Order: sequence, then structure tokens, then C-alpha cells
Amino acid sequence: MATTIQLKEETKRLISTFGTKEDTYDDILNKMYNLAVKEQLREFLMSSEGTVSLEEARKIINSK
Repeated sequence: MATTIQLKEETKRLISTFGTKEDTYDDILNKMYNLAVKEQLREFLMSSEGTVSLEEARKIINSK
């Protein structure tokens, strides 16, 4: 079942630049969504938050 969303003309134009003449807006938005999910996963996996360097880990192990 299709739905309708309201976009400014400029937003519609910008979204259309991600596709080809054969792509529907649904195709383009799905591609953009899939890329965003992959980027979020990459950022999560590559995040250094909550990590320590190998040197710091060695110091911790050696101090015990």
C-alpha cells in the first residue's frame, strides 16, 4: 500500500539526484536508508568509545 509524504520541491529535487531515470522515489529512499544503516554500523564498529590502547591494556595486565 502506497502512502503520500509532503516534501518541499527542493528536497524532492535533491532526493532525485541520488537515482536514475528508472528509479522511483521509493527505490531511491530505500537505497539511502540501506547506506545510512551501513554507515551507522561502520561508526559503531569503528568507535573508540570505551576502549583502551594496546599499550594501556598491557600496563593494566602487568600491574595485576
